[in-house]
Amino acid sequence: MPLDRLWLSSARRRLGRWLVDELVRTPAEVILHPSRTRLQWLGGFTIVGHLFFAWFWGHHLPQPYENPGLRILIASSGLLLLLPSVTRDLQAPRTAWTFSIVAWLQLPLFFSWMYWMNHGNAVWLGSMACMIVIYYHLTDWRLASLGLVLGLGLGHLVAQPELTVASRPATAADHLAVLGFAWISALLLGASSANLRRTRLLNTLSAIGVLAHELRTPLATLSLLADVLRNLGQQDVPDAKRRRIEDLSGRLQALVKSMHRQIDTQIANAQLMRLPRDAGPIRASTLVQEAVEAYPYRSSRERDCVQVHIQHDFCFKGSPQLFGQVMNNLIKNALHALAAAGTFPSPGALRFDVGLHHGRGRIAVTDEGVGIAHEHQARVFEPFFSTQTGAGSGLGLTFCKNVVDTAGGDISLVSEPHHGTVIMIDLPLYPTA
Repeated sequence: MPLDRLWLSSARRRLGRWLVDELVRTPAEVILHPSRTRLQWLGGFTIVGHLFFAWFWGHHLPQPYENPGLRILIASSGLLLLLPSVTRDLQAPRTAWTFSIVAWLQLPLFFSWMYWMNHGNAVWLGSMACMIVIYYHLTDWRLASLGLVLGLGLGHLVAQPELTVASRPATAADHLAVLGFAWISALLLGASSANLRRTRLLNTLSAIGVLAHELRTPLATLSLLADVLRNLGQQDVPDAKRRRIEDLSGRLQALVKSMHRQIDTQIANAQLMRLPRDAGPIRASTLVQEAVEAYPYRSSRERDCVQVHIQHDFCFKGSPQLFGQVMNNLIKNALHALAAAGTFPSPGALRFDVGLHHGRGRIAVTDEGVGIAHEHQARVFEPFFSTQTGAGSGLGLTFCKNVVDTAGGDISLVSEPHHGTVIMIDLPLYPTA
């Protein structure tokens, strides 16, 4: 009996974690399989499809209720998906909202309303079933479920004044069975497709982590070469040659140390979808100062450009190892932005500010680098998107966002091209003695 209770308790916890991961933690994919061409095709299909069915249901196979004016109005919503301002950046909030509204208006709302207005006949029963499957194929299954419920409810409410007992479907149970089967099928397909996409991403990230780990073998050889050079420098050689040998040995050791840090970064980034949940109290000032001191700078000038300002220290709860990696990623990105600016960084060109903001702790990282183009700012936290052409993996900021989200915080940025970037991490305060 105790074993059964223990098993049930463990099963409930696993189920609870799974539900939280699936419903809350997993980012919603507003536009599935996004591409500019696909969005334009959807817009064109919306226009042509509704105009075609306005003719088909109105003349070729007349339906009890077919409104050409309403069809034209719904068809015109497809024009929004053809606008360059919408298709330019598929990750922009404006594009997501436009796509969501157009899909919701022409699918669950319009189809459910037409289903009732046409007395729930066989044509519109089949159309409703197709609509449900199509809707789940276009957007995240959670958003589709919410949109379907709202569309069905509002469609029935709008059609209510025109409905009579005689106009209601005579075989309501049959209709519920057909629509229920279509909904369950679409829900299962949508959830399984989302899981498949996450699995493929996880496999890709794991492969990146393995490749990064394998780089340690040639680095060990470089480290041995640096030791050999150092030993040669300690033998009876002229002072000038000894200094050159020691300088070369130091450069090799610094390179090996920097590469090991980059490998640690990539291995940590490869875990961005399965982060450990262990957490403890972290003092923000200690986190920032240790990260700044431990970073393998390429030169003393690079180190001198970094400054830390503690306006108001605070404590939060999270994983010290993961947040140390977050700080490492942010320093690396900021130094790359400063190098890309083409000027020697001055003291304070990279600044960490620790303080409070609206009742939460804030760590702000400010650099005076090249900045980020406005059209790219909405995508910087997206996996595999990088503004560092040919240099970045596009996982660093995604990893940072996942770590901060796991701690219950928020990460955002403000950037102006050619003037620099500010990345802000806001975290819930953790009470300390």
